Amino acid sequence: MSRPHESPIWAALGPSGHRIHADDEIDVGDGNDFLDTVSARGLSPATVRAYAYDLVALYRWMHDAKVVLRELDAARLIEFVVSQQRAGAQPKSINRRLTTCEQLYRFATGSPLSQARLATGGHYAGRGREHALGLHRRKRVERRKLRVKAPRKLVEPLTVDQVSLLLHRLTRYRDLAIVHLMLLAGLRSAELLALRIGDVEWNAARVRVRGKGNRERMLPLADVVTRVLADYLRLERPKDAHSEKLFLVLQGRRRGAPMTAEGLRSLFRHRRTTSPSLAQANAHRLRHTFGADMARAGVRLPILQRMMGHADGKTTLQYINLSMDDVAAEYAYAIASIEKRYERKP
Repeated sequence: MSRPHESPIWAALGPSGHRIHADDEIDVGDGNDFLDTVSARGLSPATVRAYAYDLVALYRWMHDAKVVLRELDAARLIEFVVSQQRAGAQPKSINRRLTTCEQLYRFATGSPLSQARLATGGHYAGRGREHALGLHRRKRVERRKLRVKAPRKLVEPLTVDQVSLLLHRLTRYRDLAIVHLMLLAGLRSAELLALRIGDVEWNAARVRVRGKGNRERMLPLADVVTRVLADYLRLERPKDAHSEKLFLVLQGRRRGAPMTAEGLRSLFRHRRTTSPSLAQANAHRLRHTFGADMARAGVRLPILQRMMGHADGKTTLQYINLSMDDVAAEYAYAIASIEKRYERKP
């Protein structure tokens, strides 16, 4: 097995899923036992993979810092955060790795990872009642876990002109079907690649989608989506393919094999390199455009949350933040009325 960048610790996909590999003197047994447990819980392969690479980052740092898992505490966690920041890791990635670290520590030791020195704000005076404020029990102030502040970024949806240009740049029915499913149904990349032929219910014009946590949902299909899907199956999809996956490789030595995540990324990468105005076009941006378009059309938040497969409505809110174009249009409409109100009469 090849070792990436000559690192003493790395992750790789094996017959039983993602595993952590290391030089003989480095013990990563707890990490692999943890991955086995995560897999046994039925979490998706993508989730297990994310855990594996989080653990690789943690074990590499512990190896360099000469720390073992059971020695982790609040001070060591801060050192880990600093090392991740110096390595250029994004705040969301650091926070996810901290969560993975805490879960691994609890799994290996049976106890929560102590963060006693990280308390921020509030003081718990003990059990009892606060007589100065009446006979009310004092609430325990929860100690906050160490987390890095993540900036809130506004993801701009694609404009009408960008969507139109992207669609005109596509020359295959398969690629048209992929873009339409993301743009008009809001599918994630993994959801799209997991689709099987039997998931499309043609008579009802809907598709069965398997989302995060293996949660299934049914989504209606617009007429344009069913038409381009039918054209893809009739004209392009290899007839001798043995895979039940809906989207397959159409040429080369892997013809007839299921389309991969890298193949999907290359579909957008090629269009971005040939059209500067499509520099922001990718799978996630299409999904965000779907959420923004649904919100503009007046779809209620609970319905949009269900369509997008979000477990938490707060996640849906991130997709329907107004774009700068929306803000500018509303501002122009309002300012015209305001200017008229303050217009000096002759």
